[in-house]
Amino acid sequence: MTSRTRNTFLGIVVNTCRLVVSATFIFSGIVKLIDPVGTQYKIEDYVAALDLFTLSSPAPLALAVLMAMLEFCLGINLFFGIRRRFTTAAILLFLLVYTPLTLWLAITNKVADCGCFGDALVLTNWQTFWKNVILLVGSFVLYWRGRLLVRFVSESVQWLISLFTIIYASFLTGLCLYGEPIIDFRPFHVGQHIPTAMTWPEDPEKLPDIIDFDIVPSTTDGTSSLAYIDTETLLADTSYTFLLVAPRLETADDANLERINAIYDYAEEAGYPFWCLTASGDSGIRRWQDLTGAEYGFAFVDELTLKTMARSNPALLLIHDGTIVAKWSHRLLPGDDELTGPLYTLPLSQPQTASYRKMLLSLLLWYLVPLFVLTFIDRFVFSIRWWRRKRKSVE
Repeated sequence: MTSRTRNTFLGIVVNTCRLVVSATFIFSGIVKLIDPVGTQYKIEDYVAALDLFTLSSPAPLALAVLMAMLEFCLGINLFFGIRRRFTTAAILLFLLVYTPLTLWLAITNKVADCGCFGDALVLTNWQTFWKNVILLVGSFVLYWRGRLLVRFVSESVQWLISLFTIIYASFLTGLCLYGEPIIDFRPFHVGQHIPTAMTWPEDPEKLPDIIDFDIVPSTTDGTSSLAYIDTETLLADTSYTFLLVAPRLETADDANLERINAIYDYAEEAGYPFWCLTASGDSGIRRWQDLTGAEYGFAFVDELTLKTMARSNPALLLIHDGTIVAKWSHRLLPGDDELTGPLYTLPLSQPQTASYRKMLLSLLLWYLVPLFVLTFIDRFVFSIRWWRRKRKSVE
């Protein structure tokens, strides 16, 4: 094999590894940016499984955001060939830490899944380990022959792409922290028909999309006009039902109590059931009632199920005939101007899947279009300079 052929072959291998590793890091980073609270829960699971140290709030959430931004930015840098030595070294170090960790998880199975790709793609612990082994091999190749990585932009604009990526990642995760994840990969997404998702598939090796959704009525009720609720009652109701989801009332945000109570008043007046689903005990419910003046009824649901239903604490869900038609963070609850009549006449009573897709496309374009324009201008200027240098050398 000649030296030229060898270099060509190595270049193909290195840049193939570059595409595989960068795509994995970008995808892993983006799903974590979209659902930082989900990553926070997974970090808390890791800490509990290791039983070596504790993380006080808000450290797990801060770590989740930092990890998401790091993965996304490293993936983008690797794809564009930005700061090749630093980027490849950082990715190699990242995988040198996580590959042994995932091996330990695969052997002990102390955490159900690693959460590498959030709820978008759930892998078994062994699948995660072998995925990391492949990425680790690729990262060694990239670090070993990083100079063979083709740069897609010149060094003079690398900092601009890195800065833009950091700003975009910060905005995206901030948006999803303020509300609910803009892409909901969880089984309790808007448009989900819960009874169908709870149906056992014909394949005995598969589980339903939704399990452990058992509603147990609380003896600490408010003065709601509906005296009883359980899973069967909720899913059999062909009308609308408001569900205030609060995994732990003791730590629930009470900044928008007036808005929650106003929606409850609307529901009572219009004849729609309004319930709070929580994993807190009777003492936690009584404390919440004393704090908020809540008059709605309460029911118990498994805490993990509630955290899957919604990321904010509390959040509000609107159920119609067993289908989730709307979901709001406590920061983005509907106002009086949106609750002006019977729900079936209002836009918010229809699944907002089209608006979610439009918002997702807008967010995607806000990143990709400037990136494309910047890359095009950089390559255009580089081509002109190259052509001028070539012409001068001929002359």
